[in-house]
Amino acid sequence: MRLRTVLFASLLSIGLLSSAHAYERNWSIPADTGVVGVEQAQLDPSWWVARQSEPDRVILDAQAIAAQNAKLMQLDDSMFDLDALPASLDRARVAAWIEGLSKRPTRTLYDERGRTTANADLDAIVDNVNLAAIPASQPTRFGLVVHRADLRTFPTRTRVFSSNDDHDIDRFQESGLFPGDPVAIVHESRDGQWLFVVNTRYAAWIEKRLVAEGRRDDVLAYGKRTPFRIVTGARATTVYTPEEPGVSELQLDMGVRVPVIADWPVGKAVNGQHGYTSHVVELPVRNDDGSLRFAPALLPRREPTADAPLALTPRNLIQQGFKFLGERYGWGHSYNARDCSGFVSEIYRSMGVQLPRNTSDQAVSPALNRIAFNEKDSHAKRMAIVRELQVGDLVYIPGHVMMVIGNLDGEPYVIHDTTGLSFAGSDGQTVRAKTNGVTVSPLTPLLFNGKQTFVDRITNIQRIRP
Repeated sequence: MRLRTVLFASLLSIGLLSSAHAYERNWSIPADTGVVGVEQAQLDPSWWVARQSEPDRVILDAQAIAAQNAKLMQLDDSMFDLDALPASLDRARVAAWIEGLSKRPTRTLYDERGRTTANADLDAIVDNVNLAAIPASQPTRFGLVVHRADLRTFPTRTRVFSSNDDHDIDRFQESGLFPGDPVAIVHESRDGQWLFVVNTRYAAWIEKRLVAEGRRDDVLAYGKRTPFRIVTGARATTVYTPEEPGVSELQLDMGVRVPVIADWPVGKAVNGQHGYTSHVVELPVRNDDGSLRFAPALLPRREPTADAPLALTPRNLIQQGFKFLGERYGWGHSYNARDCSGFVSEIYRSMGVQLPRNTSDQAVSPALNRIAFNEKDSHAKRMAIVRELQVGDLVYIPGHVMMVIGNLDGEPYVIHDTTGLSFAGSDGQTVRAKTNGVTVSPLTPLLFNGKQTFVDRITNIQRIRP
């Protein structure tokens, strides 16, 4: 009996036991949620805030956040400093950006009807990249995004998938940009409908109609202007106006920052409407010739915005995460939503903190407070670190990130944007809950591929704190 106990402990420590048997407590699956360890009460952010001993403790102040962002730009190769771009770009640099992303797929892809994507169709998509047209040297051009926009692997709206029966994850979808985001414009597709752009956090294809080209100084100064409003809800929307369609009912997602026109005359109409019930903000608009201009718009005071980033506190981290609760998962910011790394990025952006775009870059960023794991780290070592997780810590497994919201009886809980959760049922068999959205769950009972626990697959923990 003693030998079996020692053997069990040894296997558990190196993560070789079936994860369904590796739990360190018995987990229940409440009937009213169907998700392991989650009661209805735990879907309220106030429940988690109340468990914090110091919910309003400032983790990093504005000065520390500014230093953190500067460090990220300096040390993280996944970030692009648009201010540092030269006045002209040579062909090698532009081609490296494009070829680093727009590589012809080698695996079989499927269309929205489940049919194999034909080679001829892929050839046409790749040809539209138009690499041969990159000049030996070109002036560096700049623009502002005027509407929430997809960033694509190739200059096409064609959606492709890895299987013929799952159409949620479009393999040509990369990320999203928002109104006011600055970009360097470095190339145009053969059909003239797409631009290859470089943003602070990503380089990819965007529809040309969603970018207004302007002077370098105007573009780069826009996001730094004061005073401003920053969106603190999941999203805010400008008022409808027929006079200025470019700023009418414009969606601004969490963390988007727009300048306020502080000296707008009291009583002067804004696009046909009195502005005293709103903030008068200035937004980028694309003229018919593609050039940039700015137009006033009304952002109603009822919309969730603030005149400064939120304080980086446990309370705000929890509340900001829960503002997306239940939103459908959107790979690469598709479905007018976001994915796991976009989710945590927008939470932190509302507090002024910048993060790399993708999980692979976030997880290893040298600018953050990182704990790295490897396959030799025992289960016991991992659990000891997991037990010390704090609100706001980011936990990475291959292809996924979760944000800690607190703990219950020593068990860490997370909020994350995920296609689904796997865990052991009462009979020991793996249960799959297709949450397909922003989800609350405990960390330790979750299974990776139904074989190992998430804990045993953690690659990194990033802590945005001292």
